[in-house]
Amino acid sequence: MKYIRQFGIILVITFVGELLKAFLPLPIPASIYGLLLMLGLLITKIVPLEQVKEAGDFLIEIMPLMFIPAAAGILLSWNTMKEILIPLILITVITTILVMAATGKATELILNLGSAKSKETEDICHEESTM
Repeated sequence: MKYIRQFGIILVITFVGELLKAFLPLPIPASIYGLLLMLGLLITKIVPLEQVKEAGDFLIEIMPLMFIPAAAGILLSWNTMKEILIPLILITVITTILVMAATGKATELILNLGSAKSKETEDICHEESTM
């Protein structure tokens, strides 16, 4: 029952993202609306992480399976795509490298901010204990 509830929460947020896409005249995919809603709800703790963690972990585990239909679609479009294969490969490689670099830098920044914050807290606690 816990898993059904967790999937239900994720589905409701996804549905709200779809509604936002239908009603807002912005060129933003519904999935982005859903992700931003989920992020906001998790940050504000309106939806605690524990209420969606197991379902989210499961979805991440099966994520490679979600690419099979897209790959099959590419195979069906092979005649059209073979003309632009070299530019497509170059774009894919370059953007993959850029995304990896940006993700690494963002992670590094977050870790540095977290360690600086914990160091600051340690210093404050140490000063209070020596007084």
